[in-house]
Amino acid sequence: MEKAAQRKTLIGVIGASDADRAAAREAHALGREAALRGYALVCGGLGGVMEAACRGAREASAGALVVGVLPGYRKEEANPYVDLVITTGMGHARNCIVASSADAVVAVGGGSGTLSEIAFAWMLGKPIVVIEGLGGVSSGMAGGTLDRRRGDRIQGAPDAARALDLVEKLLNGR
Repeated sequence: MEKAAQRKTLIGVIGASDADRAAAREAHALGREAALRGYALVCGGLGGVMEAACRGAREASAGALVVGVLPGYRKEEANPYVDLVITTGMGHARNCIVASSADAVVAVGGGSGTLSEIAFAWMLGKPIVVIEGLGGVSSGMAGGTLDRRRGDRIQGAPDAARALDLVEKLLNGR
């Protein structure tokens, strides 16, 4: 029997589609750092935080894998840095696919859509790291929980590099 291929760790990058300059800058750094560390990215595939992270990954490595899970049916809606476009026609329900596909989730600011992805990741037992100080729904979640179904807490990091350091620690501790 053939040995299974070594799968890349898939980092979910979540945040606002209308990100401000600070959030976009941090998302770009997150995508770049993730690609340099050999991770693949999965996100909602549209603009804002998603596009900035995808662009960061692409600029860091031509071999980076960037997956975009779109809410609609039109592949051309994906930002230009997405390699693998998954159309769902599910609207916001696609957030569950992003969270369930990721090995860990890093949130950069965000609103109610980001909150739903955090909630799905929480229910699915995925490590969650939020980048602090950027505003949005995720910014104040570090150290907190959503309910009693898990014994751990949402982790906070001051920047992209430390967020990925935490992700590595959390994934290696499993």
